[in-house]
Amino acid sequence: MATHSLLARTGPQSALIDVDHVSMSFASAHGTTLPVLDDVSLTLHEGEIVALLGKSGSGKSTLLRTIAGLIAPTSGQVHYRGTRLNGANPGVAMVFQSFALMPWLTVQDNVELGLRARGVSAEERREAALAAIDLIGLDGFETAYPKELSGGMRQRVGFARALVLQPDALLMDEPFSALDVLTAENLRNELMTLLAQPDFPTKSVCIVTHNIEEAVLLADRVLVLGSNPGRIKAEVGVRIPRPRDRRSPTFEAMVDQLYGILTDRAGQSTADKVATPGPLTHPLPAASVGGLAGLIEIVHAHNGQTDLPDLADELSFDVDDLLPLVDAAQMLGLLDIDGAQAFLTDVGTEWYTADIQGSKEIFARLAVGRAPLVGTVVTALEHSEGGSLLDDFFRDLLRVGYNAEDIEKQLDIAIDWGRYGELFDYDADSGELILSEVAAGLVPLLCAGDEAAPTDRT
Repeated sequence: MATHSLLARTGPQSALIDVDHVSMSFASAHGTTLPVLDDVSLTLHEGEIVALLGKSGSGKSTLLRTIAGLIAPTSGQVHYRGTRLNGANPGVAMVFQSFALMPWLTVQDNVELGLRARGVSAEERREAALAAIDLIGLDGFETAYPKELSGGMRQRVGFARALVLQPDALLMDEPFSALDVLTAENLRNELMTLLAQPDFPTKSVCIVTHNIEEAVLLADRVLVLGSNPGRIKAEVGVRIPRPRDRRSPTFEAMVDQLYGILTDRAGQSTADKVATPGPLTHPLPAASVGGLAGLIEIVHAHNGQTDLPDLADELSFDVDDLLPLVDAAQMLGLLDIDGAQAFLTDVGTEWYTADIQGSKEIFARLAVGRAPLVGTVVTALEHSEGGSLLDDFFRDLLRVGYNAEDIEKQLDIAIDWGRYGELFDYDADSGELILSEVAAGLVPLLCAGDEAAPTDRT
């Protein structure tokens, strides 16, 4: 491998980008503010690949756009080569998850867009674009339109559009997540080959990902972000020689370490621990009751204890695919998490071994006491006239902290959990949530906090 490539740095390099105590808040529709990033500081050096790893709600994409100068921080500063940003960062180019191509432009025209914005002459644009298209393996498709290309080919155009600018830093926002597994793996390998070339102009890469294995495969450093609001909870160096083998014990140990950081509540800040759980600060994980039951059944079959990355491997999933289910089980007190290890709790065993009606009753008690949005719905219905409310009432409450898509996801999860526990019913035609008799007796638990304490492991 070439000794001067980005992947073969020999020591500390100069700082390209400094993020200095950046916080970011957005105004809600009701005039309140929603914190997205909290006091984030990091430095991106020449000659390194940095991964920003975190769950949904950790502000990864917002942080990347702040580095790019596309949005200004509410407080704090971003510097490029020592100069504070007051607009778009001149030293970076971005690759997006959604490809972000102009459908009415050809491949060549899409690649030329950034150069055109910089005022580069037509002939120079054409020459540079064709070279970039050739570099990423799309020669012959210069006159094709995006609709004629596969997902992998469209993302290649995205890479070419970024690389043609010869940026100091390449910023990538989950660039492989919209692709099938084989295409994504092929593009990752080709990207690493490009970065290894001694004449590759880009000096640094920052990639946003929720995929732990992807972070370990690509990065020299992994910054793990906590959620709601996003803050850096850990920085982990990846000192594994390239090319990296997913099956090596060192690789697996690094995945286990990062998985433990992502799932370990002990790593939360003091502010996180003392904050009163609510629907805006503690969103419901994207997990169905059926999925939860399957996870608990599997852990029970492993004698009540399992290594989560090993379990994901057994099931042929990426380790991060289990995170929503693990988060939901932890929220409800069905599992205790210690690093990458999951332990079935007493109540988890009780839920798994109960008959159908018993399991519903246990789940109802846990959901009211531990799942903030479910508890909020039950309480609101209890205090409403006739025990029913329109779903728009809860949409308005959630609009303070969520976008439209996430509001629907949160409501769907709450309705799924509430229906299973026979806490309330939902009429999709009228949009009405209706309290059940079961739920009325559980409302006092919200005040008493009977289900707030951790449960013992079996």
